[in-house]
Amino acid sequence: MSSNILKLGIPKGSLEEATVNLFAKAGYSIKINSRSYFPSIDDSEIECLLIRAQEIAHYVEKGVLDAGLTGKDWVQENRADVVEIADLVYSKTSSRSVRWVLAVPQESPVQSIKDLQGKRIATEAVNMTVDYLKKNGVTADVEFSWGATEVKPPKLVDAIVEITETGSSLKANNLRIIETLMESNTKFIMNKEAYSNSWKKQKVERLVLLLNSAMTANGRVGLMMNVPKKKLDEVIKILPEGKKPTIANLTDPGWVDLTVVLEEKLVREIAPDLKAIGVEDIVEYAINKIVY
Repeated sequence: MSSNILKLGIPKGSLEEATVNLFAKAGYSIKINSRSYFPSIDDSEIECLLIRAQEIAHYVEKGVLDAGLTGKDWVQENRADVVEIADLVYSKTSSRSVRWVLAVPQESPVQSIKDLQGKRIATEAVNMTVDYLKKNGVTADVEFSWGATEVKPPKLVDAIVEITETGSSLKANNLRIIETLMESNTKFIMNKEAYSNSWKKQKVERLVLLLNSAMTANGRVGLMMNVPKKKLDEVIKILPEGKKPTIANLTDPGWVDLTVVLEEKLVREIAPDLKAIGVEDIVEYAINKIVY
């Protein structure tokens, strides 16, 4: 067993499953036991700790963890002094960023943050909200919300600051968004002292490379086809600009095998055009990751 160990924070909660799936696509198997906060991983040089994303930046800054995956929002909320290694744009339901928004009841007269002077706001992100209010010259009573924030207006508070990906939960609770405080995505962060350790830095850089390659492959597929040589230029024109397909000769000198990686949604658009000019045996296959 290696004497070098990277202590890595894995976000518990809404990002937990998405994170485990991303690691799996990158070639790492993380097994989580419901009764343990120490997931196993098939890399003897990594020690995982399952912890809420809200706390990871704090423990990375303090050196309890060498590195971790957490949101840009929680780095800001903790005002953590850490090294931001990479953006990993994935979430619990999609590959897009999430937003922290200011929302009020549909019937509220509030139209902007300026209208919240002297009002009450509930949120889990107190520091973020206070900073945003200060930036806009507004003084309001900001209270920490322990959960179910969407149900608090209008009886308990005048507005909330809440995280949303689709906005559906806010709409379901008769709330409307009036401003966006920030957009956030997952970041891979490191402790400053750990970053100065050459082994740990290299270990993280290799890990991030594989995680990024797994995300790059998301939504992409490989496309193989047999192309008449005389139609090769036409096929290249149909493919998206800048693509560099692999081309190999077949036993029939009049044909070549062409392989290219594309966004999956493009296949349905170009496959009929390829077939129309005489391309045969068009096969789509899944890609788990792209290794740079």
